[in-house]
Amino acid sequence: MARTPRKTITDDELFALRWDRGRRDLTGPIRRLYGDTIDAEVFLDRLKALLQTRWQDRPADLRLLDLKRDLDPDWFLSEKMVAYVFYIDRFAGRMTDLPARIPYLQDFGVTYAHMMPCLKPRPGANDGGYAVMDYREIDPKLGTMADFQQAMLKFRAAGISPVIDMVLNHTAKEHDWAQRARAGDPVYQAFYRMFDDDTLPRQYEETLVEIFPAQAPGNFTFYPDMGKWVWTTFNEYQWDLNWENPEVFLAVLDTILFLANQGVEVFRLDAVAFMWKRMGTGCQNLPEVHDLLQLLTQSIRISAPAVICKAEAIVGPSDLVPYLGTGTHAGKVSQLAYHNNLMVQFWSSLASGDTRLMTHVLKTHFPESFRRASFAPYIRCHDDIGWAITPEDTAHIPNMEARAHRAYLSDFYNGSFPGSWARGADFQVNEETGDRRTNGSFASLAGLEQAMEAQDTALITAAVARIRLGHALIASYGGIPLIYMGDEIGMTNDHSYLIDPALADDGRWMQRPVMDWKAAEAGTGPAARIRADLKHIMATRKATPQLAGDVPTRVVETGNRALFVWQRLGDDRTVTCVANFTAYPQSLSAADTGLDGGGIDLLTGEVPQIGDAQITVPPYGCLWLR
Repeated sequence: MARTPRKTITDDELFALRWDRGRRDLTGPIRRLYGDTIDAEVFLDRLKALLQTRWQDRPADLRLLDLKRDLDPDWFLSEKMVAYVFYIDRFAGRMTDLPARIPYLQDFGVTYAHMMPCLKPRPGANDGGYAVMDYREIDPKLGTMADFQQAMLKFRAAGISPVIDMVLNHTAKEHDWAQRARAGDPVYQAFYRMFDDDTLPRQYEETLVEIFPAQAPGNFTFYPDMGKWVWTTFNEYQWDLNWENPEVFLAVLDTILFLANQGVEVFRLDAVAFMWKRMGTGCQNLPEVHDLLQLLTQSIRISAPAVICKAEAIVGPSDLVPYLGTGTHAGKVSQLAYHNNLMVQFWSSLASGDTRLMTHVLKTHFPESFRRASFAPYIRCHDDIGWAITPEDTAHIPNMEARAHRAYLSDFYNGSFPGSWARGADFQVNEETGDRRTNGSFASLAGLEQAMEAQDTALITAAVARIRLGHALIASYGGIPLIYMGDEIGMTNDHSYLIDPALADDGRWMQRPVMDWKAAEAGTGPAARIRADLKHIMATRKATPQLAGDVPTRVVETGNRALFVWQRLGDDRTVTCVANFTAYPQSLSAADTGLDGGGIDLLTGEVPQIGDAQITVPPYGCLWLR
């Protein structure tokens, strides 16, 4: 019997299949966002043409990666994923120097490399690179787009996904769009939020908060040369885009797909909470933001299926969950989001030795799992810590009041509270509310800076144990654990920023040190111990499928306020994780861990000591029990 000749699918046919798959997730957001101002079918046709053009431009090696991830869309949820976050210049030098550092990253299992802002920023003050002047050029201090492409090829060959920042809420005022707007072009003036007088800005201000009250009060700036007020949420040189204009969506999407074709695999979507504005609200976390995210991510999935997005939404628990998809958006918006609440609760429990608030917040506000999405847990990052602790949550904890607890944490971590081991600093003090945010590196906030200055072995041991506890928490809680550059070797605060006029007014630079390669290569001392701990934790994570991002995480109440307990509910068996947030040994009922019939601590390979049906957890210890 004659066989039917095998047919090779063409590029156009493959695109048509992806368009048909994705179109149903585009039409709803388009009609909700823009249905009153445009013809939705015409917009769909323009969107399809844009996506097809960028697909046709896509290099062959990236098309192969697209196909692999079409077949394995949950690749980023693997227990083998480990992330590292760094500034290119402070980590390696220039873009061309990056590939030489790949073996260092591979040594502790990194599969996801987030390069902090590397697109061309405005000259002078630029909010640490988040005021982008040209999204299609690399910062000249770091190299060229050709250098970037070559580095991305090397990362991909090493099994490491390249990640960059994509600032969505605003551009620098020097961006071409802004320059055209400033010159009077009405097309580009409509790209931004501009007002002829301050009537509407004053009305908006009644319900807006100030992001940088100390250095950039208010949310609007008047430009005499234009005779217009411009919405500037963050700084006067960062102009908020007008996402109500569908042309903004198409222009930004085109830029994202251009960068995806240069080799970017993950976009950290910066400041997404602020993208939509509505009078009478705080203009954060509005429902339209999630429609925009669905429209962006599902469009990207058609033209560059290998690419995913991470939402940078540093907001309260009830506002954070929708960024990973709830209701009609489930499985359709950003695939990752920062778990800033886990970070805040880690530091809160560490200072107080009391996990009741942590247990309540993480158990009450967060689902055990998401559909094709997960958190990116972290302990520290390049930014400050905002003490997101609400009266509604502290009301559930006897003798705890939100404002007082926030003040306590600020005092503890700036080192002024009696008995504090921390060496941090206040940031953006709000005189009206009394709230203060906190700066400081992981190691300095965990006590290593103070301990090293005192040359006290016991204090050093305790600080190293706190750091190990943090890394064990984020490696096992769910999602992709993010290691911030220098935390793997316990780098402490860097105060040299104070002598650089370009950095001196931004205290966040204290936790953005230049990589200490001498410490990284040391074979002894705290840096070596911390790195060895992290390497072991991540290797154990990779060998434990119950720690994958799609495995549900269940928080367990035990009645012991010193302990935080969570379970990873694998299909085959459960891993119970127990963290001791105090300097004293703690006991836990074996029944609460599910190990009353026996088991093993995966981190030590030992059977936990059980006496009188109690498991002992060492000071600042973390057990992964299976």
